[in-house]
Amino acid sequence: MIVTVGDVAAGGHCVARVDGEVYFVRHALPGEKVRIEITDRKKRFAFADAVEIIEASPDRVEPPCPYAGPGKCGGCDFQHATHDAQRRLKARVLQDQLTRIGGIDPADLEGVEVEELPSKEGPLGWRTRMQYAVDADGKPGLRGHKSRDIIHIDQCAIATEPIRSSKTLFKDWKGMGAVGVVDADDDRLAVYTQLRRTSRPHHKSGPKLVHQRVGEFEFEINFDGFWQVHPAAAETFLSCVLDQLDPQDGEAAWDLYAGAGLFAAGLADAIGETGRVVAVENSKSSRTASNLSGFANAGAVDGDVAETVPALGSVDLVVLDPPRSGAGTDVVASMIEAGPRAICYVACDAGALARDAKAFAEHGWKLTRLRAFDAFPMTQHFETIALFEPAK
Repeated sequence: MIVTVGDVAAGGHCVARVDGEVYFVRHALPGEKVRIEITDRKKRFAFADAVEIIEASPDRVEPPCPYAGPGKCGGCDFQHATHDAQRRLKARVLQDQLTRIGGIDPADLEGVEVEELPSKEGPLGWRTRMQYAVDADGKPGLRGHKSRDIIHIDQCAIATEPIRSSKTLFKDWKGMGAVGVVDADDDRLAVYTQLRRTSRPHHKSGPKLVHQRVGEFEFEINFDGFWQVHPAAAETFLSCVLDQLDPQDGEAAWDLYAGAGLFAAGLADAIGETGRVVAVENSKSSRTASNLSGFANAGAVDGDVAETVPALGSVDLVVLDPPRSGAGTDVVASMIEAGPRAICYVACDAGALARDAKAFAEHGWKLTRLRAFDAFPMTQHFETIALFEPAK
């Protein structure tokens, strides 16, 4: 059918309504008239692809990657929009999630932008970590949107140049379920394989321990350890977190879901010798304790955040970077119980941040500062850094 597309929604979709029916449409932009093809129907709504653009938005461009579009690779959601338009769409999603789910006053979100991160190739060539699915014949590729189908490609436009120049996509990986490539601050790429999605990655070539540098700090993590995939993200996020928390000499701080210890290192440096920082991380691949070993005022706890935080005592400052599912009501309650003056939340999912913002509000805390960054250009994803403080 032909529909007129409305506002953007979370998940890389725009919303169209026809005769009381709701359609979440990919590959469209607000205001466009498009022909859609239903891809999945639920009880109260349906998902669809825009397969023909009848009246195009002025924000529409030709996707720079030949594998972007309906029925093709599912990795990028917004290659058909200008970069400025992509960031406006993401800002609209952030505002919608925080007001509709989080209960934040819309007036408090006026002027919120999703800021561009610096990259030598603009919105392309930024992704430093790639994982490709491998088919039964040993040929790697990327999956379609919400699909097990593998789309075979000769390169990924958002991968860094060293990854694009590698021969990973042209080798035979028969017997493997996936192959990954890591472009860290080392001379060589690290390559790993997995038998299936649930199996542990197996180092194949390159460094087993990779290095990431942020200012004067250097972090060493396993080849499969977590690190931000945009080259400018870690330094930008650390600067934003320190600006929002404004750590003072002698304060106590926590870095929860600490990963390699990026925020813990920055906090340890800022609070001085009389302060203390505790980082909590349950993945040994991140090597958190080792990365903080040079700080006399910082240490790491190997454990689950929800189980560990109640036993940590009191604290002045907290930064948390939880998984996509968010922190949850129990963790929010435990952090607040510890009596901090401020909590800085680094979120990769606006919906999860909104749900946790509602939990903060129920404890008498409010959102006081907010910045968002386009750490994943061409996709629906972005990063948000939010400061919560006790309501006065």
